[in-house]
This record gives sequence, C-alpha cells and structure tokens, in this order.
Amino acid sequence: MPAPAPAAQPPLLALEGVGMRYAMAGKEANVLEGVDLALADEELVCVVGPSGCGKSTLLRIVHGLVAPTSGRVVFEGRQASGVNLACAMVFQSFALLPWLTVLENVTLGLEARRVAPAERRPRADRYIDMVGLEGYEEAYPRELSGGMKQRVGLARALAVEPRLLLLDEPFSALDALTSISLRKDLLDIWASADVPVSTVLMVTHSIEEAVELSDRVVVIAGRPGRVAEILPVALPRPRDRKTPGFTAAVDHIFSLIV
Repeated sequence: MPAPAPAAQPPLLALEGVGMRYAMAGKEANVLEGVDLALADEELVCVVGPSGCGKSTLLRIVHGLVAPTSGRVVFEGRQASGVNLACAMVFQSFALLPWLTVLENVTLGLEARRVAPAERRPRADRYIDMVGLEGYEEAYPRELSGGMKQRVGLARALAVEPRLLLLDEPFSALDALTSISLRKDLLDIWASADVPVSTVLMVTHSIEEAVELSDRVVVIAGRPGRVAEILPVALPRPRDRKTPGFTAAVDHIFSLIV
C-alpha cells in the first residue's frame, strides 16, 4: 500500500473575502471588495493596479493597522486581530523621525517591541551594515540622500526580524539607478538564510518592477478594487527586461489594468 501523500502546507497568509468601506464626507466609499489571496512561505509577491484601487489599504489590512469591514485575515492558520507583530512595513515616504539619528531610527521599533536594551545596538548595527549604511549610524535624515533614507527604513523593518515584510511602493520616490540597486539588495536579503524574513508582499505602480521581482503578480483593478488576476512569473532570476517572456508578462498585466 503506497504511503499517503504529505499534507499540503497551509499558507503563511490568507485573505478571505476581504472588503473595506470608509465613511467620507457623509458618504460611504467602497475601496476593496471580495479580495481572496494566499501567500506561501518563502514567496515574493507584488501587487499592482491603478491609483485608488486599494493597494496600500490592502497592505494596512494585512499588517493589522486597519481592520477590514468584511472578510478576514488568517496568519499562520489563525484569524488575525490587531497589529501583526510578525510583520514590518517599509513606506514610500521613508517615515523617518528627523530629530533621530540613523541608529536611533532603526532601534525605534526595537524599543516599541521591548527588545532588551543590551540586544538593541548589536541588532541595529547588523541590519545597518546589511543595507550598506555602515559608518552613517550617527547621521541625521537631512544628511542622507533619498536612497540612503530608504535603506534606513529597510534596516528599521528588518531589525524587528519579521516573518512577513510589507513594502508600500518603496522605490517610487527614488532615481532609476538607486532603484535598481535597492531592488537587487531586496532580492539578496529575501534570499539570505541569515535573515528571518521568509515572505515579501510589495505594492508597486511599476509593472516592470513587479515582473522583475515577483514569484507572482497580483493585479487589482476596478473601484472597488478586486483581484483581476494572479499571474505566476516563472522567468529565471536575474531577469532581463528585454526578453520576450518578460515583455509578454508586462503587456498582459497592462491589458488587465487598462
């Protein structure tokens, strides 16, 4: 008698029928509706869609910063409630406190999570070095370029050692060369066995960026936003934007959005 097949691993994260409505100026705005999405462990998934389709709201729901008005979020097999401390977020606007140094900004999340003081500095130093900012520990945000500020934001998120890393258009405010460098760094960090982050969920306006980075691309379309398609990207890494397969994936996603 053959041995039974191993049970399929449950997803790390599952969104089940998630919807979001806001009250605005006395009226109800329906932002998301009926979103179903599952993320496996060790995946890098990008979410794309037009402005106003609810992409950033989706990230905030995953993190537990806002609660959905319908549906539910399941993390590691349990319904999530409140802020999920197994997640950390990197913001488009850097979200650094200007009166704090690089080191102080990175340790801020560790203090909030009550990491022992003796552990904060070595852990912060490790991730500051990892994102290429060694020697800038005492610098203030005003002394840094946009790319360096985003590296601080990434180090701050990594320092709390999340299982799931959330990124909200992290490269959109940066110049092209800096974006290329940071995308490569993100892939290296995600693939590293020395970093606890196993899964990445990233929102981007750039279809090319999504195809370059992702295992799967989630296309959100319409108002309210719904999942139009989830497209697997089977191209080998590093990905060449000039190959026919890359171009075909970009064109297909573009056709879904417009």
